[in-house]
Amino acid sequence: MKMRYRLVILTVCLVCCLFGLYTLNRLDKPQAAREAFSSAVIKSGASGKDVYELQGRLKYLGYYSGKVDGNFGSTTLNSVKWFQWKFGMKADGVVGGKTKLKLWEATKDWKPTAADLGKEAEPNQNANAGNGASNEANLPASNDMGLSANDLKLMANAVYGESRGEPYEGQVAVAAVILNRVRASEFPNTVSGVIFQPGAFTAVADGQIYLTPNETAAKAVKDALSGWDPTDGCLYYFNPKTATSKWIWSRPQYKTIGQHIFCN
Repeated sequence: MKMRYRLVILTVCLVCCLFGLYTLNRLDKPQAAREAFSSAVIKSGASGKDVYELQGRLKYLGYYSGKVDGNFGSTTLNSVKWFQWKFGMKADGVVGGKTKLKLWEATKDWKPTAADLGKEAEPNQNANAGNGASNEANLPASNDMGLSANDLKLMANAVYGESRGEPYEGQVAVAAVILNRVRASEFPNTVSGVIFQPGAFTAVADGQIYLTPNETAAKAVKDALSGWDPTDGCLYYFNPKTATSKWIWSRPQYKTIGQHIFCN
């Protein structure tokens, strides 16, 4: 009886010790995240040290390709949303405690650089947003626009969300329209700016931009970047079966590829 009692006591003590170690480990992570960031929620329009920290860590992972300037603008917002989506969180672009913790856990090896002083931080050339491996070598040789691997991945997301199921030429055409807009003065001059411009793409509005693209979409992006433009410079396209905007119907129509009409 005494032996059984001792075993019970020993088991309880062991469980308590293990639970204590687990709790300390869990408590240590939020503390470390708090040391990296302040307690303030970081939102679009914010600026300062927290934003430097945010941009630096996102850049280390490959989600952010802009300048580490401490200003939470549209590029930073899109990068935060991308990170949140990839890590299974609500992609709202608001950096609260959960996002800070996830970001800290994913960037434990990151070391602050001159970014904390408002200078440009160096990106980690050995990491990207998908799996930590660089794929800069996969950029087309004719990449005269200076796009990054992250730009191409975002474009592949857009092409997949907008035109999967379309003929391959139609998928290249969608990628070409994105590039044509980046070059055009009346549109934002970055890939993320074009894709996330309010009302520009249905895939952004309905969330399909966050679907994982297939190899065909990625190849279509590279072919478009290499110079293939089936639209010959078009800036718009629409599906006549679903389009309700009178404005888009008023645009000069150039050609039809699959279910999309491309226009200027």
